[in-house]
Amino acid sequence: MSYSILAFSAVVAAVILDYFVFKTQLVRLKSFWTSYAIILPFQLLTNWWLTSRNIVMYDKEAIIGFRIASAPVEDLFFGFALILSVLVLWVRLKRKN
Repeated sequence: MSYSILAFSAVVAAVILDYFVFKTQLVRLKSFWTSYAIILPFQLLTNWWLTSRNIVMYDKEAIIGFRIASAPVEDLFFGFALILSVLVLWVRLKRKN
């Protein structure tokens, strides 16, 4: 399975978790997008540092080819999925307590 398919699948899974499994619907909240906007520059900086120094390399066959800050755009999708998933679980656990 290619990195692109995994990245897109991760986003779909995170949104399903948000909307249908835990019903937190964070992607509808301005506070979620504000927090994501704060995190995103640090993700881009980290991605740039790791990929520009060849610490992390990607097979050209496994990615779309479009890069942002020298990292494949798929990294942004994975980052989004991870951030959303963690916040969904955090909100869910807070509600449970």
